[in-house]
Amino acid sequence: MDKFLLTVAVLPIAAAIGGFYYFEDYPQWMRVIALLVAVGISGIIALQTALGQTAWAFRRDAIIEVRKVVWPTRKETTQTTMIVLVVVIIMSLLLWALDSILAWVVRALTN
Repeated sequence: MDKFLLTVAVLPIAAAIGGFYYFEDYPQWMRVIALLVAVGISGIIALQTALGQTAWAFRRDAIIEVRKVVWPTRKETTQTTMIVLVVVIIMSLLLWALDSILAWVVRALTN
C-alpha cells in the first residue's frame, strides 16, 4: 500500500509541472501557487505512508535537537574567526617559505 501511495503522491507534482508549462499565458505567480498547492497535496499523501511518518518524526526530532544547541556569542565567534585567520596566515607563510627553499635547492642542484 505504501508504494501505491508514494506513486499517487508523485502524480500531483507531475501534473502541476506539466500544467506550469502548458498554461504559459497565465501569470507566473498563479502557476507557482498551483505548483505549491500540488506539492502540499503530495506531501499530505506521502505522510500517510510509513516512510512519510518516519521522515516527519525525524524532522520533529531534529527541531528538538536544534533547540538544545548552545550557540556561541558574538564575541566567541569573532575570537574564533580571528584565531583561524591568524593560523591560516602563519601556515601560508610557512608553506611559502618551504616552497621558496625547495625551489632554491632544486635550482641549485639543476644548474
